[in-house]
Amino acid sequence: MKFNLFFLFTLFTVLSVSAQIDSENKSIIIPAQEVEDLKEDNELIIMPEENNSAEPDKEQENEIVLPKTEELPVAERKEFSMIKENKFRNPAELYQKQLKNALKLRNDDERRHNGSEITQFLGEYSTKAKRVNIIYRDHQAEDGDIIRVYVNGNIAQSRVLLQNHSKGFFLTLNPGDNIIEFEALNQGTSGPNTAEFQVLDDNGTPFITNQWNLATGVKATITVVRAKEEE
Repeated sequence: MKFNLFFLFTLFTVLSVSAQIDSENKSIIIPAQEVEDLKEDNELIIMPEENNSAEPDKEQENEIVLPKTEELPVAERKEFSMIKENKFRNPAELYQKQLKNALKLRNDDERRHNGSEITQFLGEYSTKAKRVNIIYRDHQAEDGDIIRVYVNGNIAQSRVLLQNHSKGFFLTLNPGDNIIEFEALNQGTSGPNTAEFQVLDDNGTPFITNQWNLATGVKATITVVRAKEEE
């Protein structure tokens, strides 16, 4: 009997201690509060600020603000002048000197452009040939140069238009001197009257080759001497 009472007491004590330990480990559950509209709970949802306006700001409409610009210091340039500065000379003297130089250059250029203004003697040549072939051509641009050819003062070719290909005539030589003259009747479009000429013997071998540059009305002349035949 005593044993049964002790067993019951011990069992009751163990169950009491176990109930106390379980009661200490249990957490307190707080029931959730039911909310009909989630937007009313400011702690759960943070809504952004609404801005449905798409209109521009009327106060700043059409206003354009440009950034301020700073002008950099720029050194002043001196005006270009062809006249060398000279504080101690009269500027009129400089202009007069330049004018003289310009006129000199122009005169030299015109002289080169117009060709020789005096007769050009292009030499004396001797041959045993009885007949020669005289040919000539414009060795520069074809610009309309025209010549006249004389033999011993008589017109042999009255009017010849010089071109890049050769033209000419045969001449039977007189014993002794045969003076052949080429007269420039014009200067063409680019001036002066220019030509290259040759004189060929009866074998077709050139023994005279030369050129002329003539102003209008000026002549280039050569002398062909027919040598006497040996007896």
